[in-house]
Amino acid sequence: MHVTQTQQTDRLAMKQTYQGACHCGRIRFEVLAEIDHVRVCDCSVCRMRGALIHRIPKDDLKLLTPLNDLTLYQWGSRSAKDYFCPVCGILPFRKPSDPTREELDQGIAPFDGWAVNTRCLADFDLENAPRKNIPGSRIKLTCD
Repeated sequence: MHVTQTQQTDRLAMKQTYQGACHCGRIRFEVLAEIDHVRVCDCSVCRMRGALIHRIPKDDLKLLTPLNDLTLYQWGSRSAKDYFCPVCGILPFRKPSDPTREELDQGIAPFDGWAVNTRCLADFDLENAPRKNIPGSRIKLTCD
């Protein structure tokens, strides 16, 4: 499918820039996005973390704090990268994991972008954002 310049311009017009930060303010970033839903995953980490995630293309995240200033956590297949503030422990964004073989077989394509914790975005209406449930607890990890 070919996207025209007008369609691209219309799509950009619907996006807005959000200012993001961790709790203590050490980690700062900007997100250009049209947030039409948030993802609620039920995997072991996400259940404990409580983040409301929205995925964006990699170019729509602007880091105002160097990535090296964050702490990296990886688990399971180690293909996801969870970034945390080393001071307050908040996860402002992450690189999602690669699809498992089962997910690839189901037609789920790899995602090369960022998953932003919308709870870290100023002026985002968390209460009225539609939720999309993600059954992460059912994903079978293969670490080979």
